[in-house]
Amino acid sequence: MAEDKDESQEKTQDPTSRRLEKAKEDGKVVTSREMQVFTILSIGVLLMYLMPPLLDDFLKITASFFNFGPELNNGKSPLESVKAAINFIVKVVIIFSTPLVIICILTQFMVGGINFSLKSIEFKFEKMNPIKGLGKIFAIKGLVELAKSILKVFFLGIISYFVLIFYLPDIINISEANLFSALSRLVSFFPILVICLLVALAVIAAIDFTYQKYDYIKSLRMSHQDIKDEYKDTDGQPEVKQKIRKLQMNAARKTRQENASIENLDEATAIITNPTHFAIALKYEVGDSAAPIVIAKGKGKNAELIIEKAKKLNIGNMQSPILARALYFTTEIGDEIVSKLYNAVAIALAYIYKINNGEEIEKPEIEVPSDLIFDENGKQNV
Repeated sequence: MAEDKDESQEKTQDPTSRRLEKAKEDGKVVTSREMQVFTILSIGVLLMYLMPPLLDDFLKITASFFNFGPELNNGKSPLESVKAAINFIVKVVIIFSTPLVIICILTQFMVGGINFSLKSIEFKFEKMNPIKGLGKIFAIKGLVELAKSILKVFFLGIISYFVLIFYLPDIINISEANLFSALSRLVSFFPILVICLLVALAVIAAIDFTYQKYDYIKSLRMSHQDIKDEYKDTDGQPEVKQKIRKLQMNAARKTRQENASIENLDEATAIITNPTHFAIALKYEVGDSAAPIVIAKGKGKNAELIIEKAKKLNIGNMQSPILARALYFTTEIGDEIVSKLYNAVAIALAYIYKINNGEEIEKPEIEVPSDLIFDENGKQNV
């Protein structure tokens, strides 16, 4: 038994959809830092090659820092150059940063989705624990990140080394050429170096994404007991489900009983209605010592059927919502009415009897005890 229990506690089961949703609610989603680095650098290099006019402007403004003569001769302050440079830098930052922010958001959306959760920024005292922080640094995940960083630097270094070795003759001869020629040679092999590094970063990003997704699923794995507990939390405890099932069976039984009771309506003496939502058929013989009996009752559609059939049978009725609901929720079909309703039912029956005999009398006010006042759902008005 102990071995079975230990085996059931091993987290070997993939997380359920509910577990994944709860992780998102807590701010936990798949994310890949290397994928972000790759996409941001790729777009950055692309923007750099698409905006050469900005580079020309940048060089002109930079050169103006070292030339104050024209400003002084024209009566302008040297700070004009500083102002122009600041405006240019702000412009460049906006032009470059907006696409980078957008690509950063899109990358996260493609990798693990966008999720905003206040739980992820809640203050937790255990985050301030230095011992726990050191434990995270030297944990397996921290060591994996360290190894990944070392391998990334090594991998990119090897690629850069082979590219530079390939162009080493041109690099050596740069000093023999003029400045323009030297810059042209450097620019000629720079795109090759960038492309090789981006390809390497793409491979690293793909590997990192695969690992991060695996690690994310692994951290959310569940044991058999976790799945059982989640099932209980989602669908309810077995005792509660059994109670709900019992209530449903009782409700179905009462509905069948109400449907069948309509067939006995010809034995009724009077009908108490609400006026259409509830209908209760009472049987009482004048002079009988026994209390009135409920021989049929209904709610909703059944109430309409009782009222319709009672009209065909010329059974007298009285509209009293408060009494109809009290009778419906306190008395079962075939039972005598409760003693607390004797007086109210007697008044109603007397009124119906006189109306049936052709008397014209004013409809009496029916009152029931306060603890027998119900709403349409059977809730007592306390």
